[in-house]
Amino acid sequence: MNPEILKEIITTPMPYGKYKGTMIADLPSYYLEWFSTQGFPKGKLGMLLATTFEIKTNGLQEIIDNLKLMVISN
Repeated sequence: MNPEILKEIITTPMPYGKYKGTMIADLPSYYLEWFSTQGFPKGKLGMLLATTFEIKTNGLQEIIDNLKLMVISN
């Protein structure tokens, strides 16, 4: 997995909708699940949302948590 994608997941805010302004990494799983059934948006945003969904649904939240700690400490 590209480390830049992980960095973008924790630093990119959701640009619209109910969770506008919420970092993609902090979106609730049910919201990401809704996108997975309705279709992720095209382009970079969709890729970030789909990647976050895969991380969260496969029990890999620790990756996001550790990355947040690394970014905060730098």
